[in-house]
Amino acid sequence: MKYNIALVAGDGIGPEITGGCVQVMNKIGEKFGHEFNFIPYLAGGCAIDRTGVPLPQETIDGCLASDSVLLGAVGGPKWDSQPNHLRPEKALLGLRSAMGLFTNLRPARIFPVLMDACTLRPDIVAGGFDMVIVRELTGGIYFGERGRRDGKYGPEAYDTESYSVMEIERIARVAFNTAMARKKRVTCVDKANVLETSRLWREVVTEVAKEYPEAELDFMYVDNAAMQLVRDPGHFDVLLTSNMFGDILSDEASQITGSIGLLPSASLGSSTVGMYEPIHGSAPDIAGTGKANPIATILSGAMMLRYSFGLAAEADAIEAAVEAVLNDGVRTADIAGKNEKFVSTREMTDAIISKL
Repeated sequence: MKYNIALVAGDGIGPEITGGCVQVMNKIGEKFGHEFNFIPYLAGGCAIDRTGVPLPQETIDGCLASDSVLLGAVGGPKWDSQPNHLRPEKALLGLRSAMGLFTNLRPARIFPVLMDACTLRPDIVAGGFDMVIVRELTGGIYFGERGRRDGKYGPEAYDTESYSVMEIERIARVAFNTAMARKKRVTCVDKANVLETSRLWREVVTEVAKEYPEAELDFMYVDNAAMQLVRDPGHFDVLLTSNMFGDILSDEASQITGSIGLLPSASLGSSTVGMYEPIHGSAPDIAGTGKANPIATILSGAMMLRYSFGLAAEADAIEAAVEAVLNDGVRTADIAGKNEKFVSTREMTDAIISKL
């Protein structure tokens, strides 16, 4: 099979980590008889520098015409002074909206060999944990009305959270379908004691749950969920969240795995064309130093093979290669122990390729 993939490397370490993923996927192509054609496009700060806008129309058109999208990371201090509509992060929101990507899947599990890298006590993670955060991606406060106005105490700013029944129904079904292939347990995270949108979430998710009688559903306030993630992460299977809550909790979940450099993500819509990216940022402080961990991006490539292309065996091969390399003791700087030798971005990529 031949696949055209839009490559949006972005800023900071983006080109380095996507470069590693491209190499791994090309190796998979050789092994399984596929051809992956990567077509580069600009987005983020580099696009601002070249075109004056964070998301050129050419990039939108190219991503829409591709079989899938591989994204690195965008942003950095260089562009912090840009007005809101020209900030690099607008590229992410713009792509998600243009491609209709309303679902973000963020798996988080701890590799047994990396227990020492976990920030939690050994007795808390002794049984391991393996969860998926299903985050709604195109609604909520990030896409609501916002602005400045004169308020009771002078000038003030506002951001509006809103959700429709349809938006909640479709993301809830993704969560339940995901759970049915796992432990059949969904935890819906909200703030229903305060927010009207969360109360609607509870109503709609409860109704959708009736379509999945074999699945277990419970609700948890977001502040409690944040606490339970560090108290008993093994409790969770599938977490269903709104846009903002998922954004926050998935970063917390990433840290207890040992490093944010390990976690991939998939942004999906109603078609098979998705956007795959690590959940970490552009890390401009280590760009060009060879210290970036490419594993999250490489595992994002595995998610692309699985979810967009239906290539489960190929995805399994990448995931097995990553785990084998970690079991061999190969470490990048972010997961290396004190005084432990670590390898570069390129060396970690080469080690994973060698296992394929």
